[in-house]
Amino acid sequence: MEQIKNLTADLLCDNWGKLSKLTYSYRKEDGNWEKQTREVYDRGDGVTILLYHPGKQTVILTRQFRIPTYLNGNSHGHLIETPAGKLDQPDPMECIKKEVLEETGYQVNEVKKIFEAYMSPGSVTELIHFYIAEYRDEMKVAPGGGAADEQENIEVIEVPLTEAFHMIQEGKIKDAKTIMLLQYAQNMR
Repeated sequence: MEQIKNLTADLLCDNWGKLSKLTYSYRKEDGNWEKQTREVYDRGDGVTILLYHPGKQTVILTRQFRIPTYLNGNSHGHLIETPAGKLDQPDPMECIKKEVLEETGYQVNEVKKIFEAYMSPGSVTELIHFYIAEYRDEMKVAPGGGAADEQENIEVIEVPLTEAFHMIQEGKIKDAKTIMLLQYAQNMR
């Protein structure tokens, strides 16, 4: 049964991503049609990964400035996150390997996909591909810090897994994808 009809899209902005105002008719459960209007932001899909060291029981995280959090009351604007990026090539697995090297300096070859998730489905189209991978000290082949042309200015931090769990409880880690991956790791233990 058709759920949507008469869909129109008015492009509001096409800069880093596309912001559109969508108007459509939506069929409700009772069969009646209701006109709805929503703004939808499409910046493409993404990838993220939790790098963990089973022997040391540590994880590699990043810290970087995020202007939306600053505007929303994060006084310093920095977030502690798992390495992540925009899906800018057809194969998400190859994309996350590239992002790991750019952001952390670690060269990982074996990554495992664990799930996909929409992070803000009420207004953003982005689907994120979640991965995990083991790292070892000898896999550090570059300084990391992000791509210079992307103005990332990323700080790479190695944190004991137990401390990362406490950082969530203390409000020091507030990034949803990072919390999801750390909870996944906690369930693996």
